[in-house]
Amino acid sequence: MLLLDYKKQFCTGLKNEYPLEEINSFFNILIAHYLSVTRLELALNPKKKLSSEEIKLFDKILLQLQRHEPIQYIIGETEFFGLKFQVNKNVLIPRPETEELVSWILSDLSDNNTSAIKILDIGTGSGCIAISLAKNLPNAKISALDISKEALKVASNNAEANGVEVKLENQDILHLNKSLDSFDIIVSNPPYVRDLEKKEMNRNVLENEPEGALYVRDNEPLIFYEAITDLAQTSLNKGGSLYFEINQFLAKETEKLLKEFGFKTTLKKDIFGNFRMIKGIKQ
Repeated sequence: MLLLDYKKQFCTGLKNEYPLEEINSFFNILIAHYLSVTRLELALNPKKKLSSEEIKLFDKILLQLQRHEPIQYIIGETEFFGLKFQVNKNVLIPRPETEELVSWILSDLSDNNTSAIKILDIGTGSGCIAISLAKNLPNAKISALDISKEALKVASNNAEANGVEVKLENQDILHLNKSLDSFDIIVSNPPYVRDLEKKEMNRNVLENEPEGALYVRDNEPLIFYEAITDLAQTSLNKGGSLYFEINQFLAKETEKLLKEFGFKTTLKKDIFGNFRMIKGIKQ
């Protein structure tokens, strides 16, 4: 079968589940990943054929997409901050707004001497924040914590694949079993989606991504922010910075929390105009 003919079949199979633009994006990702064929190469070579084994593989993926499994989990990787990251159902799929958080940190550091800077990433998941910082700050000492041993395996693989060193530890930030070192920067993208907001989530997220990395109870929406900010009082050097990705609907509440702990705060909007990040400076 011609690859272009299969594309028509692929689009028809998903037309009731996704917008056409997204279906085309899926197809282009798949042919690039499995066939090393770009969209341009397919246009220039419309006679490109699929083998029977390739058709079986793509048919299987089509069924997975019909069940709303994320394309990133299907191919086992995604891109974040210009780097490739392994992902599976033990870790969240990195989001563009988290790239903005990394950019903010690097921008703040651009005028400073970062040779001996120490950074802690709490709830590292795939390691996307810690590893992206390590790649761009080769002289910094970077540590990362996560409650999930399976997530830490993914982070370890990603650190190795991207050629950086990150000290990884299995820790529950709500129940630390040891004191931590002191750091110049603490960063976290903790769980912040309230149960009441689940109805706004897409199926691919609700049915596939790890609940423990996403959701908090409605009556304790800032439980992780409070624990991490409390930790920062003892583990963040004076003048150090605390960075969070936040729930846009709880921006003012999160800012109030940090101020109550004595931090000087700055809220920042993402590219969509929503407050999705906050920085606290330890006084």
